[in-house]
Amino acid sequence: MNFLYRYLIVIVACVALLIGVQIPNLVDQYQKRVDAHLREVLVNIQPFQEIANKYFAGDMSKLVEMHRSSAEKPFQEEGAAIEQMLQRKLRFENELATLNASLPRQVIHVLLQGDSEILSEVRSQYTYAVPLNQDALIFGAAGALIILIAVELLFALLRRLFFKRSPTPSH
Repeated sequence: MNFLYRYLIVIVACVALLIGVQIPNLVDQYQKRVDAHLREVLVNIQPFQEIANKYFAGDMSKLVEMHRSSAEKPFQEEGAAIEQMLQRKLRFENELATLNASLPRQVIHVLLQGDSEILSEVRSQYTYAVPLNQDALIFGAAGALIILIAVELLFALLRRLFFKRSPTPSH
């Protein structure tokens, strides 16, 4: 029975290691997706930025206000669309600035406060990989260690609860 326990621990350790190496990979894919969205919105907003540069000293808010205050409904709606692009641009710029931190802070941010749109995209198109870089190996080893300690504690608790030692006879 002891050999089954050892094999179980080896399997748990391997699975934990593979899960752990996915964490830096998840952050990397998240960061790349944020960057791609930012680049896309920058391309889309560029013509409006050129107009703002030409007529409003680069102030996009004045361009938006001009559109919104127009008597023409299409221009009002165009102002709302430009403003939406500006908000999206700021959102992605802030997200990339937040991700400009150490890997543990990036992980915490992505897992606890990540942009829901980006997280949804990453989850739906996630590509599993086993990167062999220092960050992945550290997270994999740490994850394996934490899970192995938890499994060992669980088994120790179960042994204590269900396999109580019989009292030793006193002489």
